[in-house]
Amino acid sequence: MTLETILKDSPYKLTQFKPEQIRAVEKALVTRTDKKGKEVCYITCPVRKKEVKLGPEEIIRQLYLDTLMTQYGYDAANFEIQSEVTMGSSGKRADIVVYEKERPGQPYIIVELKSPSNPTAREGKKQLESYCKFSGASIGVWTDGNDSEYFYKEEDKRSKTTFLNKLSRLPDAQETLLEVLTGPYTIKQLYQNDSLKSKSLNSVILQFEDRVMANSGEDSFDEIFKVLFIKLYDEYMSVDDADEMMTLLRNGKPFEEIDDSKYRKLVFRDTGDDKVTQKRIDDLFKEACNQWEGVFDDNTKIKLKPAHLRSCVSFLQDIKLFNSNLEVVDDAFEYLSIKASKGEKGQYFTPRYVIDMCVKMLNPTEKEAMIDTAAGSCGFPMHTVLYVWGKINPGRPNLFTNASRSKREINYVRDHIFAIDFDPRSVRVARMLNIIAGDGHSNVLKLNTLDYARWNEDIETPEWQKDYNEGFQRFIKYRKKANDNKEFKFDILMANPPFAGDIDDSEIITNYEIAKNAAGKKVSRIGRDILFIERNLDFLKAGGRMAIVLPQGRFNNSSDKYIREFIAERCRILAVVGLHGNTFKPHTGTKTSVLFVQKWDEKLCPKVDDYPIFFATMQEPGKDNSGDKIYEPQPDTHGHQLVKHDLFNYGGETRDGIAEAFIEFARKEGLSFF
Repeated sequence: MTLETILKDSPYKLTQFKPEQIRAVEKALVTRTDKKGKEVCYITCPVRKKEVKLGPEEIIRQLYLDTLMTQYGYDAANFEIQSEVTMGSSGKRADIVVYEKERPGQPYIIVELKSPSNPTAREGKKQLESYCKFSGASIGVWTDGNDSEYFYKEEDKRSKTTFLNKLSRLPDAQETLLEVLTGPYTIKQLYQNDSLKSKSLNSVILQFEDRVMANSGEDSFDEIFKVLFIKLYDEYMSVDDADEMMTLLRNGKPFEEIDDSKYRKLVFRDTGDDKVTQKRIDDLFKEACNQWEGVFDDNTKIKLKPAHLRSCVSFLQDIKLFNSNLEVVDDAFEYLSIKASKGEKGQYFTPRYVIDMCVKMLNPTEKEAMIDTAAGSCGFPMHTVLYVWGKINPGRPNLFTNASRSKREINYVRDHIFAIDFDPRSVRVARMLNIIAGDGHSNVLKLNTLDYARWNEDIETPEWQKDYNEGFQRFIKYRKKANDNKEFKFDILMANPPFAGDIDDSEIITNYEIAKNAAGKKVSRIGRDILFIERNLDFLKAGGRMAIVLPQGRFNNSSDKYIREFIAERCRILAVVGLHGNTFKPHTGTKTSVLFVQKWDEKLCPKVDDYPIFFATMQEPGKDNSGDKIYEPQPDTHGHQLVKHDLFNYGGETRDGIAEAFIEFARKEGLSFF
């Protein structure tokens, strides 16, 4: 009988164990028939020195015992199974305890075997904290057969609490915990240990956020953003090593044969010492701020206490942010931003698969200028960049990467990609991502898109000039008229403007022709998204094209007929794609659609009265009713999970979708951009 057969209906997995380990256990199996005639498997446990029944949890225990003995060199004589740990007036049994060699009665490592479904890793970690606190064990391990997490015990002397920090790897029998904490760590090891292979960045942040942020008294978004900024910079500084390593891997050289002795040692590490770690991270932050200017104000400092900072670092140090898809980084910023009340303004980060569909359908080119007028974290601009870079260098993977870029690629970002948002946190995230991708350039501007008549109140201040003037000077080259901020000449605009909240500022409303009711009378209050329709069209040149996410009601409500007429008078309606009701969950269940248009132009889009329009509705939800993403069974060629949807084909790895159907329609219709 095979172990897979025994685990058939169990949530446990064998993926973390080597094939030879599995074969050895299977070879040692003894099968007997019980009183009911059912076959039952037994194995002789090397610790208990007796036969034990081999159920799903026991399989994982036996394989992990073998891992501890054969791979890490721990002596079975120092192990105990189901050892009772007294916690106050009660006690619980730890699955595996490894005792110190010099002090046989002192627990050193506690291993907790937990099903991936019950309890969760978070609950398992809390149980490990209790075990380590009451037993005095220095190290805790959580494993489910698919993944393992390593922790080491910390004690906060001020609050007199015990907690667990993350450990990159388990010490072997000949190493000390300190040696693991302070040993050299390169980009090769980061790629090998990348925690995002089995979990999301959000889940990692959740693991430490409550304890760290609740006890620090600091703003979650600001402090975690600083730490992520530093982490990105540390990886970025090893760009040459990453380039060399990826080239070797592409040429077929195995990871273990790559010599990384000459590689730069990563600085973003928990050293096990508050002062040492704080100095390393503070110095790295100053260096990053000097290299990537315009993200943080001068003299910005990390406010986290040393112990809290070190805890954040320990959980993030084995996360590989570069050479990932943008969803990895952006999901974390969406979580932090929405928690920091961005959602109260009715603006939510657009899922990356919706953005990719829009980019594919508008098909931007290297010579075209693109802008997002409600940019958030800059998903539309960043994915436009990756799409066009894919055309410039077809052989390169479409990833958020720290690989060096050609002059042609850098010039494209510098001269053709722009974004505007009025939320300072979103602008900070967007500028960081753009600066990294554009090799130091950012055309992300902090402005209120709708209130263009009062832009000068911001633009003329020294603080604004310092951070944004360089990008602004490139931006105003696209003005239709000098010194006029109303109309521009962009080729492409993509945006998901805020839905919630009306505008009642008369100084804003007076500048908009669309600000009227169905009877044609001027209004004193109007939906924010309605004004964005007119404003966005003013950003486009004749023949320019736009994708905009709008509430479904704008397409259906009889009272909004005048809005549809306003659009049709100025543009050819190319397509309307209805998104699934779960698309923006868990933040809102508002039903939305994406409107695609092209402004009338004598050459690119001659005006006609009657023409076909492409309509499509998303059938695959992409998310469940709770807002959790639904994934394809298999990851892509880079090991990234693929959201299950029908919007487009993932590079030949999934079925054709709405985008491919539109491209066929566009070619048949002879649209100018296909």
